[in-house]
Amino acid sequence: MDVIYTIWLRNVKRYIRSKSRIVGSLGMPVFFLIFLGFGLNSVVTIPGASENYTEFLVPGIVAMSVLFTSIFAGIQIIWDKQFGFLKETLVAPVSRFEIMLGQTFGGATTAIIQGGIILVLSLFIGLSFPGLTGSLIAAGFMILIGIAFTALGIAIASRMEDMNGFQLIMSFLVFPLFGLSGAMFPISSLPPLFKTLTLFDPLTYGVEGVRYGLTGASQIDPVISLAVLFSFSVVMIMLGGYLFKAVKV
Repeated sequence: MDVIYTIWLRNVKRYIRSKSRIVGSLGMPVFFLIFLGFGLNSVVTIPGASENYTEFLVPGIVAMSVLFTSIFAGIQIIWDKQFGFLKETLVAPVSRFEIMLGQTFGGATTAIIQGGIILVLSLFIGLSFPGLTGSLIAAGFMILIGIAFTALGIAIASRMEDMNGFQLIMSFLVFPLFGLSGAMFPISSLPPLFKTLTLFDPLTYGVEGVRYGLTGASQIDPVISLAVLFSFSVVMIMLGGYLFKAVKV
């Protein structure tokens, strides 16, 4: 546990000390919230929903912020490879799985902080306070999103040596995940083919879970969303741990 905590703390400290990283990561989510939220709020109606478009959009943008920050956390593995820190860590008499868990929890924590900042900002642009229970539900799904996609990022980074290549692959992966998640539109209004694809996207269940917590409404049963996202998180941790054990430095 000391190993997990130490690596987790290192990642969190690096994030907190990098003010430019925090501010820069807010750019795209804030852009979506302000320009899409305010721009489309008066012209877009969500079928069968009581909330306006801004309230519908906020959970998706919060999930997007957590997704982007978490999945790109895997670049830390490649960075540590290139600067020798990972080699020093791997030769220590500790389990590689513990090292991977420390990296996963550290990346997930920074992603949750980032999503939390977006959530707080959303309260000033139209989101109603969801109450303590709703906040805890949303936070729980944010934690699962952060863990699942940080582990996925680490799994992919474990097989790569080039940071630019990693960023290209992640960008290729992230935008379909986000686009098919129902973050910006109700999945019930999609054609059958696209609705089916959406249900195969694990982020969909995270978005709907966060939306249930923040607005009390969801197009997927929150229990199903929790079960699917939790299962996906476990699979990604196992995959990340397996691939990380094979890392050569």
